[in-house]
Amino acid sequence: MQQGQRPATPPELKAEPIMTLDTPKLIQILKDPGATVFEKAKACQRLAVVGTKEAVPALAALLADQRLGHYARFGLEPNPDPSADDVLRDAVGKLKGRPLMGVINSLGVRKDAKAVDALAKLLYDADGEVAQAAAAALGRIGGPEAAKALEQGLGRAKAPVLAVLARAGLECAEGLLAQRQRVEALALYNALTRAETPKAVRIAAMRQVIAVETSLTRPR
Repeated sequence: MQQGQRPATPPELKAEPIMTLDTPKLIQILKDPGATVFEKAKACQRLAVVGTKEAVPALAALLADQRLGHYARFGLEPNPDPSADDVLRDAVGKLKGRPLMGVINSLGVRKDAKAVDALAKLLYDADGEVAQAAAAALGRIGGPEAAKALEQGLGRAKAPVLAVLARAGLECAEGLLAQRQRVEALALYNALTRAETPKAVRIAAMRQVIAVETSLTRPR
């Protein structure tokens, strides 16, 4: 090799061939016990672009894998089929620690309203990082049920979960406003003005309370 020349990429680390495959061939890679971690990771990344319903079970089987779980979620998050939500929701009751946190984050990314009940319970998980992930996901998902869960959590959560929960409450309330659910948004903003809420969130919530109350009483 000449000086200054970059070494050639080993064949087993070349991604280009995998990134042109269709869903059936990518699924074969995920199921192949002889495929390398690199190959499976690239297959997951490709499935984020071309994945269909048929890819969901193969990706779901990797969610607990410490090395490939992240890539599996990357492949599932943009999948348009509702079964992707189903497998992520199902994994909540089976995983712990970082794999569980990852699945919770993915449910938030997909804004899966059916996951609200399970996430609400995790607000009080003994693992503080799991509780924080659940709070953040609820904020992303939004809607009246998520708002109710976050409001209840404000009265029970301790730092540092409370800080994440409060920020999630702001995000959820903003979403309610965007959906013109101003009464529900006002209730959550009022809950966020409690003394125990972090100061920055409390001030932001107070400003929104004034704005929302004004809009509710303004003649139409």
